[in-house]
Amino acid sequence: MTASLPRQAAPRDEPGQPEDRRHMIRRRTLTLLIIVLLIGVPAGYLVISANQSRNSGKDKEAKYSATGLTRGWPSKVQRRIYQVPMPHPSGKVAYYETNNWKTSRLYVQFQTPVRNLDVFLHDMGVSRADLKRDDITIGARDQKITGWRFTRPGPWYGLVHKQKDPAPTQDVVVNMSDANNPFFYVVSRTVP
Repeated sequence: MTASLPRQAAPRDEPGQPEDRRHMIRRRTLTLLIIVLLIGVPAGYLVISANQSRNSGKDKEAKYSATGLTRGWPSKVQRRIYQVPMPHPSGKVAYYETNNWKTSRLYVQFQTPVRNLDVFLHDMGVSRADLKRDDITIGARDQKITGWRFTRPGPWYGLVHKQKDPAPTQDVVVNMSDANNPFFYVVSRTVP
């Protein structure tokens, strides 16, 4: 009687043996899935998020430009950020703010007694000598947004107060048709 020795199973993954085709395809598919999940999904999310953010700024600007000026005073924070020193007393006050990724603007209009003309200009960092007659310094784009028309009887005076970034630049137009109560139009813009 001869004793038979148990047969040993050949190892599946011996070095030098080719990998089973199904196993290789499964391994590569799993690797590809992991790469897509770890890299592709976050990258896709970033692209979508960036587009939404950019479109959101455009949508907000379009939405708010449709509403126009709002009666009342801009907040103290807005006046401080845009450096628009509103004198007291002032009437017929209205404002409007736009923000986008490139430029933020505060539009303000008000009427105040003539004694406040020099106070306002001084607080802004300019003087009456900086005002130039018949100089409409507020451009067509800003006029369109606010609905301002500088065609009524004047005299009209304007100035541009440029400041070093990050301080805002202000365009000011003053209607002196009522010499005792000038009417001010201000556009203050800053780069966020």
